[in-house]
Amino acid sequence: MLTKELKYAFYVIVRPIDGFWDLKHEKRGSFRAAMIILALALFTFVLMERYTGFLFNPVYLLEVNLLREVITFLLVYCLFVLSNWCLTTLMDGKGTMKDIAIATAYALTPFILINIPMVVFSNYITIEEGTFYNLFKAVGYIWTGGLIVFSTMLTHEYTISKTLFTLVLIFLGMLVIVFLALLFFSVIQRMIGLVYVLFKEISFRL
Repeated sequence: MLTKELKYAFYVIVRPIDGFWDLKHEKRGSFRAAMIILALALFTFVLMERYTGFLFNPVYLLEVNLLREVITFLLVYCLFVLSNWCLTTLMDGKGTMKDIAIATAYALTPFILINIPMVVFSNYITIEEGTFYNLFKAVGYIWTGGLIVFSTMLTHEYTISKTLFTLVLIFLGMLVIVFLALLFFSVIQRMIGLVYVLFKEISFRL
């Protein structure tokens, strides 16, 4: 049942060891619930960029490109899942790409729960009260980061040391994927340009 699968996220964030283990082995969560959580995290991210109080938002609102922000958020999530799967497949990881996608999405729950209220409060507090705002935001990021560590560890059945080492490799892998993608598009762009020049030259000669 979808409602039950969504509520399970609250269990995961307070008992991550049991939560992520059961998420994978007992199927207490689901891919559809994970995608709803991901959509809520995306909504939260856009909300933060657009509606955080001006005292705490360094972004000039007229320069905010919502489509770019949405693509950036989803790209980071997809890159993490892809890099995670590619590397852990080579490192005896026990999780499938679906397991990784589900666990990573569930790990984003604190990001949603903390940052939505913080967006509202940021519009009513003064700069002197910003310490509490920054503290809660830091807690949200640390909590989410910790859950990502646990999700990786329990999805692939790693030790904590192997998990931390793997996460470093995953982030490096994300950079490598981005570099290769940019290189690929650059080569394609050059090839298209070359074909266009050749076509133009042949057209002139004919």
